[in-house]
Amino acid sequence: MLFLAVVLVVGLAGGYHASTAAAPEQPAVPPPSAGYTAKAAAAAAVLSRQSAAAYTRTHLWQAASALGATIDFMRASGSRAYLGDLSMTYLAHQRAGHHFADHYYDDDGWWVLTWVKAYELTGDRGYLRQAKSIFAAMTRGWTRTCGGGVQWGTHRPYKNAITNEEFLRDAVLLHDATPGDTRYATWALREWRWFSASGMLTRSHLVVDGLTRCRPRLGSPTWTYNQGMLIGALVSLAGMTGHRSLLAKAGQVAHAVMDSARLSPHGILREPCSPLSCGRDRPMFKGIFMENLKLLYDHVGGAAYQAYMRRNAGAVWADDRRGDMFGVSWAGPFKAPTMTAQASALDVLTTQIRPR
Repeated sequence: MLFLAVVLVVGLAGGYHASTAAAPEQPAVPPPSAGYTAKAAAAAAVLSRQSAAAYTRTHLWQAASALGATIDFMRASGSRAYLGDLSMTYLAHQRAGHHFADHYYDDDGWWVLTWVKAYELTGDRGYLRQAKSIFAAMTRGWTRTCGGGVQWGTHRPYKNAITNEEFLRDAVLLHDATPGDTRYATWALREWRWFSASGMLTRSHLVVDGLTRCRPRLGSPTWTYNQGMLIGALVSLAGMTGHRSLLAKAGQVAHAVMDSARLSPHGILREPCSPLSCGRDRPMFKGIFMENLKLLYDHVGGAAYQAYMRRNAGAVWADDRRGDMFGVSWAGPFKAPTMTAQASALDVLTTQIRPR
C-alpha cells in the first residue's frame, strides 16, 4: 500500500483547556438541493453491496474508510439502513479473534477513526473500546527515529504523513469521548509538536508524503487525503485546545488544494496520478479530502468551501457516473469503477445533504 506525507512548519504551545472555538458562521450560500440525499443513498446502497463482505475479510484501510463513509452518510441523512454492516463487521472480527490491527499502523488508524464514528452514531461502547484497543497498539509504533512520530508499520520505520495525521486525529477524538481524560490529550499534543516541526507541511501549505533520512520528501506527490486528514486533525485539535489559529492553518491547507491548478483543475478535485494508474488506494483519497473539508466548513463557514464542495458533487453525479456506479475521475469521463471510487463519491455527495 502506498502512503504519502505533507510538510508542516507551525507549532502549538503546550497545554490544553476545555474552551471551544467560537460558533461557526452561517453559510453564505443557500442550502443544496434536497435531491442529494437520494443521490448519496444510491451510492451508499451500491457501496454496501460491493464491500459489506470485505469488511470481515480484510484489515486493510479501504474497508475501514468505506465503512466510515457509510457511517457519515447515516449521520448526515438520518438513515440507519447500514447498522447491520457495523455490527456484522465488529462481531465477525471478535469471533475470529482479530482486533483490526495489522502490521501497518496507518491501517490501524483508519479503524480507530471508523469505530469512533460508529460509537458516536450508535452510543455502543463496544465500538469505543475497540477503538481504544487499536489506538493502544498504534502507540507501540512511536519511536525515537527522527525525534518521534509513529512509523508506517511494525517492520517499516518510514515516518509518513498519513499515519501521524491519523494518530493525531484519533487521539483527539478519543480524548473527546473519554470524560476526564488526560492521556489521549497528551498524545495529541505530543504528536502535533512533532508533526508541526517535521517539515512535512510545506511553505506552500501542502503536505508531502513523508521523511527520508528525517527530512521531508519535497518532491513527493501531494496526495489529497494527506491534505484532508490534516485539515480534520487540526479542526479536532482546535476544539480540544481552543486555539483558533489551528483553524486558520487548516484553512490554508484547504485553499492550497482548492487554488492548485494541479489538484483542482477547473475547480474539480483530482489526484496527482492519471486515472488508469491510480491503483486501488488512490481513488479513495479525494473523498477523504471532501469529508474533512466539510468538517472545516461546519466549524468556520465560508462560501468558497461550500461552492467547491457543491461543484465537485455536481461533477461526480453528472460526469463520473454510470447508473449508480462511480469512477476515478470526477471531471469525467467515467472509467475505472471500484469500491474505493464508490466510497469517494459517497463522501462528496454526503457533503451536500441538507442538514436535518
